Amino acid sequence: MSKFLDYFDSRHRELILSKSSANDGPVITISRQTGCDARQVAEKVVDLLNRAGGTPKWRWVDKDIIYAIAKELNTDTQRVETFYKGIEFSSMSEMIMAFSGGYISDLKVKKTIKDVVYTMAKEGYIVFVGRGGVSIAQGITDSLHVRLIAPFYWRVSNVMRKKNMDIESAEEYIIETDRRRFNLIAAFLEKKPVNIDYLFDVCINRHSFSIEDISKLLVSLYETKVGKHVAQRR
Repeated sequence: MSKFLDYFDSRHRELILSKSSANDGPVITISRQTGCDARQVAEKVVDLLNRAGGTPKWRWVDKDIIYAIAKELNTDTQRVETFYKGIEFSSMSEMIMAFSGGYISDLKVKKTIKDVVYTMAKEGYIVFVGRGGVSIAQGITDSLHVRLIAPFYWRVSNVMRKKNMDIESAEEYIIETDRRRFNLIAAFLEKKPVNIDYLFDVCINRHSFSIEDISKLLVSLYETKVGKHVAQRR
């Protein structure tokens, strides 16, 4: 957690943001349809990259960002979660928070998320799992943007097994979570897109490959698209 708090130190942030854009990254973003095991893939990718480089430079982040952003905003994690989940506050809740001095607008939460994620992406050697990373890191020079997909029936089966859900609950969960994730990605773009396919360098069918195979493939794609340039700038 201490590493995340560095990104809220103004001097650290200014130092990172002052870097030439030619030295941005490297960063990998992994977006996914619900039920595609993105966290396991990210963990394995980081392990492979660190083994190959002989140093623990690479790390992956997911929900850790929520705790750090909540600390920066001096609020609880639930407030940040509501933004990520797209949950609207009731008028009464907003009034109570405003009078108590605890009101934090969606705009402020969004700006803080964008600042932190962009700073982390610019510093590099990081894998983002969701969290709007693909939208925020689009301008990073050395980046690889990946989307994991799979047939609906396969994802339903995977979610049922991992979350101990019945088929109806799993289907509803997948549909709602996919909707929220699309809206989150769109929220950090200048214009809401009809689809988000253009944001990704590659889409991979999780149904067709194991976590191990996908992880090795992503490392290979990273080396092809990004790795050589990163090595040259050292």
